[in-house]
Amino acid sequence: MALLITDECINCDVCEPQCPNDAISMGDEFYVIDPDRCTECVGHHEEPQCKVVCPVECIELHPQWHEGQDALMAKYRRLTGQP
Repeated sequence: MALLITDECINCDVCEPQCPNDAISMGDEFYVIDPDRCTECVGHHEEPQCKVVCPVECIELHPQWHEGQDALMAKYRRLTGQP
């Protein structure tokens, strides 16, 4: 699954630099996560770093983007150029 930043985001800027896949960027009103780049930090960390640092806990599983661990690992390999 990819993650989603809800409209409760306060634009505190702490999540964007924590994303190892550069999946987080500023949207029209608040930060957004690109589901094509989000691996929930699989391959990098034990847990999603954006969720760890978010002070308002506004990051949740994307309800329309369902991926298992194998798919997330495959995405990680694609993004990092690993076989």
